[in-house]
Amino acid sequence: MFARYLARITALLFASLPLFSAPPTPKPKLVVGIIIDQFRYDYLTRFRSEYHGGLDQLMTQGADFTNAFYAQVPTVTAVGHSIFMSGAMPAVSGIVGNTWYDREEQKVVTSVCDWNEKIVGGENEAKRPRCTDSDPASPRRLLVSTLGDELRTAHPDSRVIGISIKARGAILPSGHRAAAAFWFDDTTGHFVTSTFYTSQLPLWAAAFNDRNLPLKYVDQKWPGFPQWDFRAPAGSPAYGGIAASPWGNELIEAFAEAAITGEQLGQHNTPDLLTVSFSSNDYVGHRAGPDSPEVRDMAIRTDQLLQKLFRLIDQKVGLKNVIIVLSADHGVAPTPQQDEATKMPGGYIKGSPESVVEAALEKRFGNGPWITPGGGETTLYLNRETIAKATSGGKAISEEEIYAAAQQALFAAPQLHVARVYTRAQLENGVSGDFIAAAAMNGFYAPRSGDLSLILEPGYLPGRSGTTHFSPYSYDRHVPVLFMGPGIRPGHYDETIQPNDIAPTLATMLDIQTPSGSSGRVLTEMLLH
Repeated sequence: MFARYLARITALLFASLPLFSAPPTPKPKLVVGIIIDQFRYDYLTRFRSEYHGGLDQLMTQGADFTNAFYAQVPTVTAVGHSIFMSGAMPAVSGIVGNTWYDREEQKVVTSVCDWNEKIVGGENEAKRPRCTDSDPASPRRLLVSTLGDELRTAHPDSRVIGISIKARGAILPSGHRAAAAFWFDDTTGHFVTSTFYTSQLPLWAAAFNDRNLPLKYVDQKWPGFPQWDFRAPAGSPAYGGIAASPWGNELIEAFAEAAITGEQLGQHNTPDLLTVSFSSNDYVGHRAGPDSPEVRDMAIRTDQLLQKLFRLIDQKVGLKNVIIVLSADHGVAPTPQQDEATKMPGGYIKGSPESVVEAALEKRFGNGPWITPGGGETTLYLNRETIAKATSGGKAISEEEIYAAAQQALFAAPQLHVARVYTRAQLENGVSGDFIAAAAMNGFYAPRSGDLSLILEPGYLPGRSGTTHFSPYSYDRHVPVLFMGPGIRPGHYDETIQPNDIAPTLATMLDIQTPSGSSGRVLTEMLLH
């Protein structure tokens, strides 16, 4: 009896003690956010047997989310890059497209152009009536914080660097408080930044530019594709052809290595963040299409470049101390020629939605102009001065009448293949319905968005050659999301997620504040506890 009594007492004592748990996962020294411009998820599966480098490493050693879909329109570069490290929809971030018509400035602007700043490390040009990708740039049009911004708030000594061929690809993921964002100037062949970040290039960046690597690529031929010529036409920037070549990505990877070494990323007492956007896949994909041998070759080359980058990171920091996340800013539609060959619906639209609406409103309500140029093929801006003056029988014409007439004209033009038209009034009041209606709402920010938002039928595109992306259909929305590093459980995860989930997940892993506009969830299913 004494033995039983002693056993009961012992059991009670042990039950009252705290349970021992596994030691917490160490915090990473470096986070590397990689975004491939125009890279559909099916590129991972279609070319899987030919990946033996970085993509293979991510897919075998990391968490592979097989059903990551963007949930907004448009699906374009600036929007995808802004979501990547903010988790915010355009409705909150204000990044409603690559470009939009700014009613306050009364001109078309890009997502990052900023004439209050100057280019650092390249050539500054005079102001133009429209913002272009060559203008000085900053993140001022981004209304929300990014992971890097929150990291700097929690750890002021952390270093945040963004790199891309495109200014928007470097700036929007890295955010407002980055040490610098660097992009490629096709006039000088240099990586440049702007006075928003610094008054002069860091010594390591200037030394990289002094190597003049782009010079060797201008006349270099793409093995297997002799028809591609990367020399710039007369009157164009000297290095204007580099972006649409495999060598654009090689420059990005080499500059990323220089940044890791020069900034000593991952070698500080607080975590650092590097965002890298591989832009050249997008340029090639627009011209050749997703089913082309060129796109396949670019995907394989990207796999090899990632392996090279990972090796450098392992040498400098140790991959066991690094979280890597890879995604894409959007997918891409098949070319109409491919759709025709495979008996699928699709094609190039004939005519212009702007012209159709302009003609219809002029016929019904009198002389315009009714359309303010600058919206593009799927977003139309109505001329508010014309609307304010418009009368019929001495009575003012309401915006509702104008919207209705425009919708009717668009649906009555079969050559445009318009599936839906959402008006400003509808989106301001809120529309309900399927995933397309939700995507239109997620992409609408009233101060910047247009007055008519068009959704074309699947497979139909503006233009006359190549292909593009902008739609709510899966070929434009379905992208990779791959995580690898400490605290991450490798495996395939088939539940539907959004790229918006990346930023809050990383914030949780870093024990920092979630970016201010994030609408994503934490991907707890992959986290080791």
